[in-house]
Amino acid sequence: MSNGAMPPDPHMVFHVKQDHKSDGPEVLAPLTLSADAVTRLGLYAELLVKWQKRINLVGPDTIPSLWSRHFLDSAQLFPLLPQNIHRVMDMGSGAGFPGLVLAILGAPDVHLVESDARKCAFLREVARITETAVTIHNARIEKVPPLGADLITARALAPLEKLLTWAEQHLLPGGHCLFLKGRAAEDELTQAAKEWNIATQRIPSLSDPSGLVLHLEEVRRG
Repeated sequence: MSNGAMPPDPHMVFHVKQDHKSDGPEVLAPLTLSADAVTRLGLYAELLVKWQKRINLVGPDTIPSLWSRHFLDSAQLFPLLPQNIHRVMDMGSGAGFPGLVLAILGAPDVHLVESDARKCAFLREVARITETAVTIHNARIEKVPPLGADLITARALAPLEKLLTWAEQHLLPGGHCLFLKGRAAEDELTQAAKEWNIATQRIPSLSDPSGLVLHLEEVRRG
């Protein structure tokens, strides 16, 4: 980092000090992240708590479980990233979950799409402080020119059928989608299957016992 401190030993295990009650970065241990990544996520968490006092970035009742509810939920996608992807589009990024987390962890050429200008300002500040390269689009998803992404992500944004409609103009042939879904995932898949052909992998969520990560491939209208 650029604050003059000695760089962390990448092999050292440590905890990021928080000034709020939280389940803490130790919940990320199953993902075996580098010390540098945990440090940068810690800076992100501190900024989120600070900005939350001014704008509603996440549900206030989720602050005590910030690390498991938001950071683990997002970071669990990183080991699932397909090989040889070149561009990631995160739809409805909000406070940056999951797209900005994935960028911090090393996902390539991440584009964050968010219509709320205040949230975009927050995303820019986190990217600056954590020294993370991202492209931020302050626009509605349907107004963004085709991005040619080979991976599209979304979390807590819209029903699956709507996500696929938005993703259609941005997803390259042969591309993938990773969508974080809750208990309604199966119902949404059933509804989407009326209009879409999709090869689906269902991956149990690490952060939500009732949740799934939907890994979608071969997405095309039926």
